[in-house]
Amino acid sequence: MKKLILSFVLVLGSLSLVSAQQNAIGLKFGGTSGNNADISFQHFLNDANRLEFNLGMNGFGNDATFFVLSGAYQWVWDLSQLAPGFKWYAGVGAMTGMLSHNNNSTFYLWAIGNVGIEYNFEFPLQLALDWTPALRLAPDAGDFGGDWIKLAARWRF
Repeated sequence: MKKLILSFVLVLGSLSLVSAQQNAIGLKFGGTSGNNADISFQHFLNDANRLEFNLGMNGFGNDATFFVLSGAYQWVWDLSQLAPGFKWYAGVGAMTGMLSHNNNSTFYLWAIGNVGIEYNFEFPLQLALDWTPALRLAPDAGDFGGDWIKLAARWRF
């Protein structure tokens, strides 16, 4: 798990150094159990494209812990006709996770999509609501999960 977190930090650091494009970092709340928070990072490639990475941990009442890392490429469209600062986005990517329970661990891998709407305030705050359906690839490929609706608050820099 330490290698996973270190890899995540290195990717975020590299992305912020290689470009003067805008970034955003914050928290995403919600998800399958409704009581978890992910660290969320966005790296803007240009006005219409970006990368989003999320790292989360969810504890369950039966002493199980679930660690999740996801990455998505997103296309972003302007919705300023609603109000200045509104945008919507759609993306594709992958998510990996590790469920630990009673000294046993199970690795999971999903293909994900996401769609959402966001509002960017005049000061550097972004609020977003998105849905991330997922198709499990391992173990037992084919299981579809589509109830990952999350609210995000991110600081743009």
